Parts: sequence; structure tokens; C-alpha cells
Amino acid sequence: MKVTNTAAAVAAYAFCCCTDLVSGGPVQKRGALDQLFEITTLGGMTFKIHQVPNKKFYGQRKGRGSMAIARAYSKYGAAIPDDLLSVIEEILRELGLLGNNDGAGNNSTADPQGEVAAVPQMFDSEYLCPVEIGTPPQTLNLDFDTGSSDLWVFSSETPANQVMGQDAWDIEQSSTAQLLTGESWAISYGDGSSSNGNVYLDRVSVGGVTVQNQAVESARNVSVSFTQRPDTDGLLGLAFGAINTVRPTQQKTFFENAISDLASPLFTANLRKAEPGNYNFGFVDRTEYTGDITFVPVNSSSGFWQFTSEGYSVAGSDAVSAPHEAIADTGTTLLFLPQEIADAYYSNVQGAVNDVRGAGGYVFPCAASLPDYTAIIGSHQAVIPGDFINFAPVDGNTFEDATTCFGGIQASPGNIRFAIYGDIFLKAQFVVFHGGNNQLGFANKPL
Repeated sequence: MKVTNTAAAVAAYAFCCCTDLVSGGPVQKRGALDQLFEITTLGGMTFKIHQVPNKKFYGQRKGRGSMAIARAYSKYGAAIPDDLLSVIEEILRELGLLGNNDGAGNNSTADPQGEVAAVPQMFDSEYLCPVEIGTPPQTLNLDFDTGSSDLWVFSSETPANQVMGQDAWDIEQSSTAQLLTGESWAISYGDGSSSNGNVYLDRVSVGGVTVQNQAVESARNVSVSFTQRPDTDGLLGLAFGAINTVRPTQQKTFFENAISDLASPLFTANLRKAEPGNYNFGFVDRTEYTGDITFVPVNSSSGFWQFTSEGYSVAGSDAVSAPHEAIADTGTTLLFLPQEIADAYYSNVQGAVNDVRGAGGYVFPCAASLPDYTAIIGSHQAVIPGDFINFAPVDGNTFEDATTCFGGIQASPGNIRFAIYGDIFLKAQFVVFHGGNNQLGFANKPL
């Protein structure tokens, strides 16, 4: 691996060493004490991705909650209920977006202390990171998504009527782009739309880390759920390659291609509520969490970062046993739980109703006091403060002028076999995605 200096390195956030998890037996906890960690200088690369305010996002104020639910349904192939479709159609009509879409061997180099900015959308719905593609590099804002495994982008092959403010990768302007003849990709969504196109190999750089022959999926058709997001130029999947959609030959993710050069084969997510957060690749920053990190096994056979949650508690009450499978997904906005758990939570919120027809999910008076939700994961109690669960206004453009608000906890679609622990959960937790031993680590953190 050749280590180079790049303009992405920023000294203010540089780290001269990385924190590496101790290898060995099936230890389930790691504390902040030196004997539980070792600080190494393996010569591998590390980088930190900070989030910054997004000046490009135009907002989807009153419909934000409904849109978040619809996107999750579509992403996981669940049929969107007719009532929710009606809500979404009205939102798109108000935004002037209805009807504007016709369809729905790698070498790496790195700056050891690279850094890249990321961008949160209004109401913390998602986080975007600038990624450089091609030679000379073209910068696109991509959604880092631990719930998918494709790196796809708007491109010069995308029909003009499907590009609504996004920056597109100009393939002909990259001297290193190579078409993978015979390969194609396609992602189908629950609303019947799809995104699909051709596959190329090209240079991809994130935070100073460069993969020379990364599969980049060029969109020849884009689902309306993405054309309506002018700030999002594509996705960078961080799940497992088993769910990559390129056929006939599945392609590795950026993380899978870079992992052997990382100081530790992991990345961490430290997302924040209403302030900048960060991803770290190749190291664990002890200052970003409190107490112990509890590690649990990941069932990667589904292609997701899938784990088991043993139960929950509400408002600090006794824990309720309710084992369920879940995935950690940075590309999903809300926390989707089994119906009975969502019902149990909102039974503690005065005035809360499941307004499927009007809003698409659980709503409540904005003045209501929301209790904390605690997810039991192994021996870890992951506390989600009640104020984190107040996601977006329903009948106003801001929380201040709204009387009804949309819940960050919602019920999982009935035909999805797992809960989805999205950004509502992740903003309150420090999470380690360990690709070396297929584990997830969870810890509480300063909020």
C-alpha cells in the first residue's frame, strides 16, 4: 500500500495513532482502560469523517415523517400502503415534484489522517459525505448507508429529466473510468420503481483513502424517491457484498476493498442530534463513548449488520423480554420496531395515535412529554432520550409553529423480518462496525 498526502488531510482533526481492538477470545466487553485496549501504530490508515451543515437541502417540512417511512418501505421492498401513498402524493404535489420522473482486484492508497466533511439534512434525516470519483477527481455528495452494498451515482448517463439539482459524475471526463462490459445493476423498490444502469471501475477517494478500481454504478434510470432529493448524488453502501446488486458478478463495497489497509478492520458511527457527528475508519476513539463497549455477534448471512435485541424498557421501567432480530442502518432515518413494541412505547405518550391515513404513522401533541426508550442488546442498555424521538412537525413548518409532531419510533412493515435501527437510534449511541470478526459494538456516549 502506498501512503500519500492529499488535500483531504486536515491537521485540526488529525490522529497520529489509532486505537486497535485487542484480538483473542470471545470477549464481550471492552472498557476504556488501557489493559482492555492496545494503542498501535501498525502503519495502516485511519480517517475521520465529520459532518457539517447542508446548505443545499431545501426541506420537506410538514411531510418529513411520512417521507421517511415511505423511503424505508421502498428500500426494503415492502409494499407502501395506499393511505401512505396518498399522503406522499400530496407532499410531492406541494413540492412540485409529482410526475417529474419517468421510472422509477483493487489497489488502495491512503492519507493516514485524511478527513472529509458530511452533511446532515433537515430534522437529521440522513448524512451525506463528499466522495471523489475519477481522474481528475469529481466530488459528489453520497449517502453513507450501512443498509445497502451498492456505490451508485447520478451520472452523464442519467436522463436529464431525472436529474433535479444533483451533481452527476461525468464519465467521459474521467481518464480512469473503465466500463465493465456485460455487468449491470438494478435496485427495485416497494413502490414499484427502480434504479438501474451500467457498471464502471474507477478511482474512488474518501477522506484521503483511495481505491483504484472500485465498482461505480452509473444510473441510467433513477427512482423518483431519489430525484426528489437534490442534495443526494448517490449512495455508498457499507453493508456486506452479498447484497450488492451487480449482475452477473457481484462487486465489493468500498469498505471491503479498503479493509486490508486499515489499521483495524472496522469503522465507527458517532452520529449526533442537531450537531456535527462523525464516522471513523480504522480506529476507535475512546473520547467518543462512555463506559464499556458491548460486542454482539453479527449474522451477515442476510448481507446486513444484523444482530439480536433481547428486549426493551420505557421510561426506566423494568425490562421487558421481547427478543427480535434487528439491523443497524445509517441509511434509514427512523427507528422501526416490532408493532407490539411500538404500541407499548406510545401507550406511555399522552395523546399519541397511529395516524396511518393522515400522516402515515405514530403522531402525538408536540407538547407531550416523551419517555426514554431503552433497547436491551446483550448486556448493554442503549438509552434513547425521549426528546430524540420527536422527529418532525406534522402540521407546521417548524416545531415552534406545529401542534402535532411525528414520532421517530415507528412500527416495522409487517413483511420485513427484522427491526431497523436507523438514525434515531444511532444518534444516541456509539456503534462499532467490526468487519474483522463480524461483530457490532454498542456504547452510550455524551449527548
